[in-house]
Amino acid sequence: METTIKTLNPESVRPPVASVGILGWMRKNLFNSVFNSILTILTVYLLWKIVPPFIQWAFLESSWHTTSEQCRAGDGACWSIITRNIRFILFGFFPYDQHSRPLVAMLILFTLLGFSRNRKHWKKHLGYAWIAGLFAMGLLMKGGVFGLTSVESTQWGGLPLTLLLAVFGLTAAYPLGVVLALGRQSKMPIVKVLCVLYIELIRGVPLISLLFMSSVIFPLFLPEGITINKILRAQVAIILFTAAYIAEVVRGGLQAITRGQYEAAESLGLNYFLTMRLIILPQALKIVIPPSVSILISAFKDTSLVVIIALYDVLKTTQSALSNPLWMGYSKEAYLFLAILYFLGCFSMSNYSRKLEKELSAGG
Repeated sequence: METTIKTLNPESVRPPVASVGILGWMRKNLFNSVFNSILTILTVYLLWKIVPPFIQWAFLESSWHTTSEQCRAGDGACWSIITRNIRFILFGFFPYDQHSRPLVAMLILFTLLGFSRNRKHWKKHLGYAWIAGLFAMGLLMKGGVFGLTSVESTQWGGLPLTLLLAVFGLTAAYPLGVVLALGRQSKMPIVKVLCVLYIELIRGVPLISLLFMSSVIFPLFLPEGITINKILRAQVAIILFTAAYIAEVVRGGLQAITRGQYEAAESLGLNYFLTMRLIILPQALKIVIPPSVSILISAFKDTSLVVIIALYDVLKTTQSALSNPLWMGYSKEAYLFLAILYFLGCFSMSNYSRKLEKELSAGG
């Protein structure tokens, strides 16, 4: 008995065009109900009303390398406020003929940060590279040796100052926050009470108050003739403030670790220090990566608050450029430029945290 096999045309067995590809995705996600369909149409309408005019204002009719008078004659964005004042915005009152020094210092910092993104580089040589890099950055900014002109810290400003406050503040705040979290979990009453008082006191006041205290109140308690650098005082205030919030996040991670982990460490004969370093903290810090990064991002943005104590970070230098009568009225362009700078910093931190979280999860 012969069996006849019928061959089907591949075109006849393919799914409908409306259920696959772009059309299928749109039907499933954008037009899967009446309510979603209305929202999609309204969103497209708003984008059509906003995006084309913005593109025309920001790019097609914009001015990039013109004078302020020529900007006022046009209808588009005046990006000349940035291009004509870029060196002051980035470097503040740092001597004009020495701008290559803070530029090289920032390049060193970006290189170290980029190199540190890869966990394979987390070895001793990376620590030595950071020590050498920080020494070189301080030497470039301060000067006074190797033929470099000495520059007082009061002349530091712009983007280097923002990066200085952010990078060093966040780097120092995290380990301090971990220590405070461990102290709050301590069985020693004095240590626990002191950590609780510190954390609750700092979290109960805004960062602005700490900055004012570091700038105005703290110098009143110093002996006559002794002063502490204003940048250092602001840096310490940011570190102390951020550490208190980090401590609470890490404490939540410590509470998520089951009692069995502690008992397993005790059965191996590990002391408190080894238990925390090898077993408890690696698990707890892995758990709290998302909330920790949220706090660090907030702290990075809060560095702009130093403007209230007359430190010329990148926000203050931009505002100073806008105070020039020639460039008044172009705040939209200036603050959009600032928003892009802060977005790049925050997005880089968020993106790296997701990458690190995925690597740690894959590694168990």
